[in-house]
Amino acid sequence: MSTRAISAQVDGPSFHPTRTVYRTYVRYATESTYPYAVLVTSDPQTHPAEPHVGAINTKLNWLRAGVLGANDGIVSVAGIVIGVAAATVERSPILTAGIAGLVAGALSMALGEYVSVSTQRDTEQALLDKERRELIEEPESELRELMGIYRSKGLSPETARAVAEELTAHDAFAAHVDVELGIDPDELTNPWHAAISSAIAFTVGAMLPLLAILLPPPSSRIPITFAAVLLALGITGWMSARLGGADPKLATRRVVIGGAIAMAVTYAIGRLVGGVV
Repeated sequence: MSTRAISAQVDGPSFHPTRTVYRTYVRYATESTYPYAVLVTSDPQTHPAEPHVGAINTKLNWLRAGVLGANDGIVSVAGIVIGVAAATVERSPILTAGIAGLVAGALSMALGEYVSVSTQRDTEQALLDKERRELIEEPESELRELMGIYRSKGLSPETARAVAEELTAHDAFAAHVDVELGIDPDELTNPWHAAISSAIAFTVGAMLPLLAILLPPPSSRIPITFAAVLLALGITGWMSARLGGADPKLATRRVVIGGAIAMAVTYAIGRLVGGVV
């Protein structure tokens, strides 16, 4: 079966490594594979349900982190206020403990995210700087490395060379960091954004048990808080599972049971300590 050269125009003015690979496939397509080759060069937006762009995964990760941050706020503050409410019916100690737990938890989340993301960003920046130096000092070696990566993905030596050379000619740095490191230099996570987002998510989640314990009368505040917290945990568990593609039933059951155990333990401690003191 003969192979004919087929030219194809990649839609849109912006460059995308995956489309360049597709264009190479089209260029060396055989007669029988021509319809498929044309099909794969179509705009990824023809399949809107499929996340073709890495930014979508990044957004999902942010949403998932926000849901988990809210979940932490719900469980942490619920445990504190229920423990205090089990020891006393006075509103003031419950409010003080709840606000202290909210502020401490939000600051802890923010600091943890800032340190973690800063470390990740520093590491990614160091890798990017190293790749820039290698491209300047050893361009031929880097080209062979790129060819080897595409060959390991299943491309023939000829196609791997064509892909590597075309990507290198367009933007060698972007081609290498995308394939070798999986990093987008334009989308490095901002540690301040991560810290603020985590603090907000924790605060939003923590407000629920705090209000649930303060608004009802003393006789019903603990049962109402238990019910409100378990309902909220069920919602956050379902959302995090859906965002992560996991089984919602299993995730919801796990987080609800965990939250119930945490509140039961702090309630028992509050009753014990309150009775002794």
